[in-house]
This record gives sequence, structure tokens and C-alpha cells, in this order.
Amino acid sequence: MMSHIWLIPFFPMVGFLINGLLGVRFKRSWIHVIAASAIGLSFLTTIILFVDLMKVAPEARHFEDVLFNWIVAGKFKAQVAFLIDPLSIVMALVVTGVSFMIHIYSGGYMEDDPGFRRFFVYLNLFVFSMLILILANNFLLMFVGWEGVGLCSYLLIGFWFEKDSAANAGKKAFVVNRIGDFGFVLGLFLIVATLSQHGIWSLDFDVVFKNAPLFSTTTVTAITLLLFVGATGKSAQIPLYVWLPDAMEGPTPVSSLIHAATMVTAGVYMIARCNVLYSMAPVSLEVVAVIGALTAFYAATMALVNNDFKRILAYSTVSQLGYMFMGVGVGAYSAGIFHLMTHAFFKGLLFLASGCVMHAMAGELDIRKMGGLKKFMPVTFWTYMMATLAICGIPGFSGFFSKDEILWQSFHRGHIVVWLLGTVAAGLTAFYMFRLTFVAFFGKPRMDDELKHHLHEAPKVMTYPMIVLAIASVVGGYIGVPEVLGGSNRFEKFFEPVFTGGAAHALAHASASVEFLMMGISVAVAVIGIIVAYLFYIKNPELPVRLANGMKGLYTLLYNKYFVDEIYNSLFVQGTKDFATFLWQKVDVGIVDAAVNGVASLVEWSGGMIRKLQTGYVQTYAFSILVGGVVVFVYFFWESLF
Repeated sequence: MMSHIWLIPFFPMVGFLINGLLGVRFKRSWIHVIAASAIGLSFLTTIILFVDLMKVAPEARHFEDVLFNWIVAGKFKAQVAFLIDPLSIVMALVVTGVSFMIHIYSGGYMEDDPGFRRFFVYLNLFVFSMLILILANNFLLMFVGWEGVGLCSYLLIGFWFEKDSAANAGKKAFVVNRIGDFGFVLGLFLIVATLSQHGIWSLDFDVVFKNAPLFSTTTVTAITLLLFVGATGKSAQIPLYVWLPDAMEGPTPVSSLIHAATMVTAGVYMIARCNVLYSMAPVSLEVVAVIGALTAFYAATMALVNNDFKRILAYSTVSQLGYMFMGVGVGAYSAGIFHLMTHAFFKGLLFLASGCVMHAMAGELDIRKMGGLKKFMPVTFWTYMMATLAICGIPGFSGFFSKDEILWQSFHRGHIVVWLLGTVAAGLTAFYMFRLTFVAFFGKPRMDDELKHHLHEAPKVMTYPMIVLAIASVVGGYIGVPEVLGGSNRFEKFFEPVFTGGAAHALAHASASVEFLMMGISVAVAVIGIIVAYLFYIKNPELPVRLANGMKGLYTLLYNKYFVDEIYNSLFVQGTKDFATFLWQKVDVGIVDAAVNGVASLVEWSGGMIRKLQTGYVQTYAFSILVGGVVVFVYFFWESLF
């Protein structure tokens, strides 16, 4: 099967083509079946390849499937070729598995939408692009997938383009990602420019990483920082995180797909794939870790006071992505990928649960207008609770193992500030997630009577995928149980052939007592966050109001998201518009157009003057000849005198 890696992205592409070209003739049920089956076949193929990979010795788990030469320009050559190794197979399993659940769910969620066929066409294309990104064996093909998911995110976020908010959100995501992608491209240019000086004309991962010693420390630092700029855009880190909260304007399955297992994890995957380069650039790793920690804390603070169900989850996504960057930034690459996987399960589920709430609440997202939903939507509530306990890092759930591993690795490797920010963010996460839980699902119903009368559980086509993801949110972390808890951390060992310079270093000299202490601190912080949320929103609901009034300045700052959107709009958006207006009015009109129009006016004036000499009257011409003769006579007469 290793010669058939191409089948993984092939099936989503077939689903895209069939529904895109012929779907207008199909019933909605058939469109749904075709789209979901395409992803299901891709998932099945990935499982078969994973089983085959496990039969191979760990050091030999690296297979490439070359399809054809893509670009041949002088000495440079790039191929369309796919790579299967421990990293890409795990990513493919996560992407296809979670996407399959979301495709099934979408059939119920989008059932009455007039854009049903277009939605599944975009969804299949999105998964195809993501699979190209993670399976590519070279930077250039990875970039094709990288841009493909950017395009599809624009189409899906702005899916309901009739709404200005959705159209603007799609444009915002597209533009912000282009800023990051510019840095990514510069990084690729620098790789080619450097290696070409040594006669190496390739962007294949194997070739670049094999020749990594040819890069100077300054060059490899510049390359990795430029690549990280691309990651900050795609994975919504400071300062390019602003597109992701607005992406909630898209359909909820899109939010689940983009914010769980696919697009936003691309930056984390890219850094993990380039671990050889990043391990040579400690400055870059430090930047990645610090930006990740700051983002984890910063985004969590904004989620504290937000009242939109999906936007709270969006800020949570930004924060959790920060944890992943903390992991890869401290050199614990497998820990970052581990959290990427568990996050795909519980965050995908959280968004699907929010979709069920919207489905029952006629599209309402303000949690202040909810309350008591637990009684009306038991399946949604209990599956949602599994995901919430996982994201809070409660022992026994998947998020506990992956998040604790990142915090422990940060502390053990000497990144104390990173660990501290991550620990505080963990407490904030527990608080705002249970704030959301208590306000939306507990207490008295606050919706109007008519809406309350129509509250209902989502159909089975929506709840069954949630149950599957709920199970994964519980058991998904047990493949990475650390040795201190009696496990062998099989997940980390599985990645050892890939992460030779980072996470492969075992914590042989780590003190078990210190690790237990760090684990206890992270759990205690989460429990404190839950208790505070209970006291605020169940025991004494008036307390948050009094606290907000007493700290009005801080509350206003958090509620308005630190006014970053306004600052960006003033400095960059409006600044760019003003600069463009200056170029238009002063340079284009005042100089370029003036020069062109001036030449035209000069020609017109000259023609008018010359035209006066051509009157068509014989008398005028005779007079001109006479005057000319007189002038010539005077000239020669004057010359003869002197």
C-alpha cells in the first residue's frame, strides 16, 4: 500500500469533482453521501497505511510515493510526491478522521441550506488541500496545500456571502493569511538561495534537512523566523490571530473543521516537520515558545468576558494553539503534536455542540439568552461536558495528558516564564469554559417562551459523530501516558525517528517527585478555575456584575479585545487606504496623469499653431512666399555688407 499514498488525497478530490460538476443533478442525500464517503474512504486508506507502517522497523518508517515531475527549470526540479512517516500518518489520521465526523454531522446541520451542494464541494476541496499540505515531501508542494486551505477558508468563512459580516470575515481571513504567507515564501527563497550556492537545487525535505549543516546560524535563524511568520498567520498567533474570532461567521461545521484538526494546525505541523532546522536555531525556538505562551494567556483573557458561544470557543482555539507552539518551541515536538491530536477531538466536539445549540435556539449564540439547556438537550450536554473536562485538563481525559506534558516539558527544559504563563492560562481556560457551561446549560431558561417550547435535541446524524468524538476526547490521551504514571509514552517513542533533535531526548534525569508536583499544580489551577466559575455563575450570579462594575476599565479593555482590531484598522487598514489615496490623487493624478495630459496638451497646442499656417487660401501662401523671399534677401544683403 505504500505505493498508493496518493489515494489519501485522491478520494476527497474525486468527491469535489463529482459534486462540483454533476451534483446539480443529484438529490441532497446523494450529495451528502458522496462527500462523506470520499472522506471516509480517505480515512480507511490512512488506517490501512498506518497498519502497514507499524509492521516496519521504527528506523525504516519513511516512504515516498513519486507521481511525476512537476517543475523542471534549469537545475531546479520539484516533483509531485507524497511522504508517509510517523508525523504525516498521525496528521492524516487526525485530519481524515475528524473531517469524516464533521462531514456526517454537516448533512443534518446544512439540511435546509440553499447552498447545500456548494458547501460540500468546498468542504471536500478543503480536506484535499489539507492532505496535500501534510503529505507533501517538499516545501513547494506543501505550499500548494498551504495556499489551498487559505483559499478554501475564505470560501467557507464567507459561505453566507449575502451577509456583510460573513463576506468581511472571509476577506479578513484571506488578507491576514497572505501577510503570513509572504514571510513563508521569503523563507523558501532564502533556502533556495543558500543551498544553490553549494550546487543544491531542491526543496525536498530530505535534501534540505540532510544539507542543513550548510546553513550558517544567522541564515537558519532567518529562515525559521520567516517560516514562523507564515505559521502565525495560518495558526492564529500574535500578532496575526485577529482573523480567527471573526471566522465564526461561517457555518458551524466550518468552525469545527478549521479550528479543530485542519487549517489552524498547519503552522504547528510545519514547525514540527522542520524540527531539524529549528533545533539548529535556538533563538527561533525561543521566539516560538514565548509567542505561544503569550498567545495562550492573551487569548484566554479575552474569552473571560465574551458572551458569544462560538467566539468563546474561537478564543479558546487561539489559546490552545499557543500551547502547541509552546510545546514545539521548547523542543518537545511530540508533546506539541500530541496536544494537536487531542485538541482535534475535544475542540471539534465543542464546536459541533455549539452547532446543536444554535440548531435548537434558532441561530442564537448569546449565552445570556440561554440557560437550562441541559434538560432539553441531554446528549449535546454530556458530550459537550466530556470535551470541556478534556480542554480543562481534568485527570482521566485526553487534554490532561497532552497539556500536562507541554507544561512539564516547558518547566523541565528551563523555560520557567513559558511554564508560568501556560499554567495561568490553564486556570483561565477552566474558568471561562465552565462559565460558558454554567451560563448556557444550567440555571433557569432565559429564552422567550416560544423558543423554549421548540427546544429539542439535535437529530442522530448530528449527535452520533459527537458521541464518537466524545469517546476520543476521553480515551485519546491514553496513548501518551507518561512513565511517571505507569505508562511508556508510546506516542513520543513513535515519533523518535522524525524528531531526532528534539523530543527524542528522554527525560531520564527528571525527578518523579518534581513531575508529580508540576502535574498537581496544573490540576489544582484547573480545579480552582472551575470552583471560581461555580461561585460566580451558580452560587452568586450577582458577583460577576459587581466585579465588572468595580473593575470597569479592565472589563472594558477585555470586552473590547484590547482594541486590537481598532488599532490594526487605524494603523494598517486605514493607513493603507490613506496611502493608496495619496498615491492615487497626488502621484497618479497629480504627476502621472498630469504628465500624460501635459504632453497631449502640448501636442494639441503645437498642432493648433501649425494648423494656422495651412489656411487653404492662395493669397496667404503667396504672401508667405513674399515674406520668405524678403527675409532671405535681407539675410544675404546683410551678410554682404559685413
